[in-house]
Amino acid sequence: MRNISTFSKGGVHPADRKELTCTKEIVRLPTPKHIIIPFSQHLGVPANPIVKKGDIVAAGDKIGEAAGFISADIHTPAAGTVSEIKEIFLPNGMYTKAAVIAVDETGSLELTEKRDWKTMDPHQIVAEVKDLGIVGMGGATFPANVKFSVPKGKKAEYVVINGVECEPYLTSDHRIMLEKGLEVLEGALIIAKMVGAPKVYIGIENNKKDAMEHLESLITAHHLPIEIQPLRLKYPQGDEKQLLKAVIGKEVPSGALPIDIGAVVSNVGTAQALYQAIVYRKPLIERVVTVTGDAIRDPGNFLVTIGTPIQDLIDACGGFREQPEKMVAGGPMMGFAFYDLQTPVMKGTSGVLALTSKESRKEVTTACISCGRCVAACPMGLQPTRLYKNISVGNYTESLGLGLLDCKECGCCAYVCPAKLPLVQGMRLGKNMSRKMKK
Repeated sequence: MRNISTFSKGGVHPADRKELTCTKEIVRLPTPKHIIIPFSQHLGVPANPIVKKGDIVAAGDKIGEAAGFISADIHTPAAGTVSEIKEIFLPNGMYTKAAVIAVDETGSLELTEKRDWKTMDPHQIVAEVKDLGIVGMGGATFPANVKFSVPKGKKAEYVVINGVECEPYLTSDHRIMLEKGLEVLEGALIIAKMVGAPKVYIGIENNKKDAMEHLESLITAHHLPIEIQPLRLKYPQGDEKQLLKAVIGKEVPSGALPIDIGAVVSNVGTAQALYQAIVYRKPLIERVVTVTGDAIRDPGNFLVTIGTPIQDLIDACGGFREQPEKMVAGGPMMGFAFYDLQTPVMKGTSGVLALTSKESRKEVTTACISCGRCVAACPMGLQPTRLYKNISVGNYTESLGLGLLDCKECGCCAYVCPAKLPLVQGMRLGKNMSRKMKK
């Protein structure tokens, strides 16, 4: 194990609140009688529905087909009948088609005989990752087959597995490392085989020492060529650029990708999903979700069927202790507020937070006092206050020149802002308007 490291520029230290669920083992929830499966559960173009009302589907069937290079296939986790195709709002504000399936209780997915991934061709593995709808499960939901297809002229030297889980409250990745550690490790080696990288690291923050020790023991027992890198607690260390700086000491230049410095980054949940996909031909049809917050009666971690209404997760926790002030899909720093508890769990739903008024920190916005705290906190070295002021008056071209597209929307600037300015929302607006101008 190496010395504890971190990235050097910016960052914040919010209270992690992981004590609510970090010792709660993963509990499998039963598939509900009706599931709602959106056709946009990934970055890029929504999948095209290939089923219609009245169709009978089997567990694991493909019901949505990738509609472009940056897109992903969608599968049904259970057998049943398509009762309707309707449009729904997602927590990120997207309006998308979704299939509502009346579940047949007798039709669950049976895993095929275990396969030896070591004998498989890397190109075959990448093709199966695409066919099985695997996407990044740390929140970005980037189609995994695209990330693991190294472009011509590039070479992967490092695979870095993200076990940081730096967002407050969330502990699903922590529990996966503790309960499915060997699957995570083998998934990491499958990624290394796909991209041809000789070195594999797993970066884990120092508040998960039990996970580090557990993975180290598995690495030793199975003689695996993987190295654990302990990291100092610091947000947003889970961002791939900050993670690479902390783990391999290399910085991704502005406008570049990790592969440009010879690295490929993947989340631990993605690594485990890849293992199950390649070894058992299992599509991405379920995931672990942390359900927490002071408004939840009994917080926990749950293995949930994709398409399960969030109300079912709340019920599994015994309901609300008090009426929440805010519901958030994901973590409190980068997640999205939502209100409809029939919103379904998706591939990228890492957490569901039910926050009280005290937790949600509803405060009055005042004028910027040019204190510079946002500049000091920005891990990308940007000037959030200048960006925000230019976006506010429609100077989108000027904002692009100030590095707007380098903004990760991590929320560090808004977290430290004494004026409580909606800086992250401003950055998102600026990016959206810049894209429209470009079109």
